[in-house]
Amino acid sequence: MHNDCSPPIIHRDISSNNVLLNSDMEACVSDFGTARLLDPDSSNQTLRVGTYGYIAPELAYTMVVTEKCDVYSFGVVALETITGKHPGDLLGSLSTPVAETMMLKDWLDPRLSPPVDQITIQELALVVQLALACVQSRPQHRPNIQHVCQVLVSHVQPLHQPLEEISVHQLMGYTM
Repeated sequence: MHNDCSPPIIHRDISSNNVLLNSDMEACVSDFGTARLLDPDSSNQTLRVGTYGYIAPELAYTMVVTEKCDVYSFGVVALETITGKHPGDLLGSLSTPVAETMMLKDWLDPRLSPPVDQITIQELALVVQLALACVQSRPQHRPNIQHVCQVLVSHVQPLHQPLEEISVHQLMGYTM
């Protein structure tokens, strides 16, 4: 997203509708109509722009945009890709006792066959783990996008368990 730009670009509207795949099946963020440069010498207050359900909670309250706002949106899009639907209800339930009993296999898009090989299961668990870190309600608890990219390209495999045994709570508590 914005980790190689100086000053950083804040997209402010990362949603599944604004992610396109190029001819190599690589994701690209489209619709730069709401993007802006992050000014380090400014308060970076902004009008609330973006797609409802993808906007970071702090942006709705403070109207101050930061790189962590886009990180939150990235997490929502990643979870939406895995579940096959917007994860709004899932996000709301993460802070409840119900989260302790949620299993990763129950979050997967039911239209797709669940993964069976261990490498794919590990990669899936890693993406969910990163997405959950990105949707933390407090921006200071979210990773920056550079860290997310580093973890994805380093092929860290946090778990070696069958899909049926991986809980969402376990992925929420796993540290990288």
